[in-house]
Amino acid sequence: MAVKKLFGTSGIRGKIASEVTCELALNVGKSLATYLGNKGTVVLGYDTRTTNKMLDQAISAGLLESGVNVIKIGMVPTPLVGYACEKLDADAGIMLTASHNPSQYNGIKLWNKNGMAYTSSQEAEIENIYANKLYKSVNWDEVGSIAVDSEIKSRYIEDLVDLVDIKKGLKVVIDCASGAGSEISPLVFRKAGCEVTTLNSQPDGFFPGRNPEPNAENLQNLMKTVKAVGADLGIAHDGDADRMITVDEKGNISPFDSLLALMSKEFDGDIVTTVDAGLCMDESVKGNVLRTPVGDVNVAEVIIEKDAAFGGEPSGTWLHPDFCMCPDGILSGLRIAELVSKKGKLSELLDEIPSYPNIREKITCSKEAKIRVMDGMEDLLKESFDDIRDINSIDGVRLTFDDDSWVLVRPSGTEDYIRITLESRSQKRAEEIKESCVKLIKEKI
Repeated sequence: MAVKKLFGTSGIRGKIASEVTCELALNVGKSLATYLGNKGTVVLGYDTRTTNKMLDQAISAGLLESGVNVIKIGMVPTPLVGYACEKLDADAGIMLTASHNPSQYNGIKLWNKNGMAYTSSQEAEIENIYANKLYKSVNWDEVGSIAVDSEIKSRYIEDLVDLVDIKKGLKVVIDCASGAGSEISPLVFRKAGCEVTTLNSQPDGFFPGRNPEPNAENLQNLMKTVKAVGADLGIAHDGDADRMITVDEKGNISPFDSLLALMSKEFDGDIVTTVDAGLCMDESVKGNVLRTPVGDVNVAEVIIEKDAAFGGEPSGTWLHPDFCMCPDGILSGLRIAELVSKKGKLSELLDEIPSYPNIREKITCSKEAKIRVMDGMEDLLKESFDDIRDINSIDGVRLTFDDDSWVLVRPSGTEDYIRITLESRSQKRAEEIKESCVKLIKEKI
């Protein structure tokens, strides 16, 4: 399989100047326009990063030069771009974001008219146009036009609030990382009846309050604030608010897999998740658990194919097919808030979900070395363990062992890491699996 030069697990992403440039944005705009037949309309939004306006201008120029109209919706969460594609009957959407990556990164993610991210096959077609400079310009009298839509935000907010029923007065602390959810997320929760305290909810592309990756290391202030103000719930977003992580009323960050399982069990029908999701999914949901490669678009494709009720990744990237096929961290937070308001304390709800020792490790590995390291990885892992029950290679290599323990080794699609994810019913067994895999990968690097 040819290695794609532009697209990773979640669109195009890289460091500004060395990897993501205005020239790249210009030519991606021209490539997308050519893919669309040099006609139609594209919705364009961006997060709070300091380099977004220059990329916005560059990619707009590429689209206009190639005959495509642009509807600019400004600084918005990623889910609003997917929502706008449907509501404005656009032919595609573009979100300029690097999601949870630090300030020096930026990226481009493409969306279909139904709000779902571009599939890998669609990205491959864009890649081919871009790499071979097959993009086309149009005559001066056929160039695209620019419109600005300032009403779509209000429609999105109203539709979100109408979708949930939260008891008045639920106390919620929201940490937006100074990202794209900073203005909309607190407002939505207030309109839904919550009493909201905010952290890092001033838009700022330098992310001064915390790194936009919503993990335990970066959410210490949220965890302390939830306890200090006696909140029922804490909610954290990443840089573009397509993800959501919670903190319970005791100030503890919720286990990612358990939180996904808690939400999944509320739906009838099949649930779609990724190969890095844990055993609690299988033991909690009502329908079948269908696993895909990592990436929200992979989850979305199977949701549509199988008419599944709900889907998501343990990272907090959840898809709500009854609303839009774009991952939505704000709606995910609202639905957890609704669950807490109706069924009780989050910590107690999570205690009902089976939980096992889970380890997530990442080993630094350059983009160039990832290919070499993963080459032959399945054979190396098979040689390292003698109690393998099943092997799944749809994304990296996932081994399931006779005692139900499992480990997944896969290259990150967005950062310079090889990721190890594993789970076991025994902490000792989990540590043993981890050490074996870390040693094997480091030796190969």
